[in-house]
Amino acid sequence: MAEPNYWIIVGSPENFETTRAHGFTIQGIKSRHRKKAEQMRPGDKFIYYVTGVKAFAAIATVTSEYFEDHTIIWKSSNPKKKDEDYPYRVKIEPDIVLPEGQYLPAEEIARGMEHVQKWPAENWTLAFQGNVHKINQHDYDLVRAALAEAAATAAAAD
Repeated sequence: MAEPNYWIIVGSPENFETTRAHGFTIQGIKSRHRKKAEQMRPGDKFIYYVTGVKAFAAIATVTSEYFEDHTIIWKSSNPKKKDEDYPYRVKIEPDIVLPEGQYLPAEEIARGMEHVQKWPAENWTLAFQGNVHKINQHDYDLVRAALAEAAATAAAAD
């Protein structure tokens, strides 16, 4: 099996909770990112970055090739893109999911990511503009370790 690709899925808190409500079984990609969706394969990993709260929230594994579906599940918060239906989709399964509202603040971790180094330090959030970004294994491992620790802490608190 080929090495997996690693992706950051960027979305609003509402869209992340929609994915959670679907049991982390499906993820849609915006229409302008078809070429990225075409690269997604079973075994690829998604890291979820939640906008607004600037936090990491989950990791999931891709379990299918991409397919097209126009059933409305997610919504664009941009009024000019109200017709965006996230048509390029893959099936997924959850790896690590933090409890609702207990997301991991991203700034400190993000500053250590190679993906984020392309932007000035004070503008680190620019690295998370747009719906989907391909990242390297170093960045994936960095975020995964932090999310695993946050999940263990959340579980111990229950």
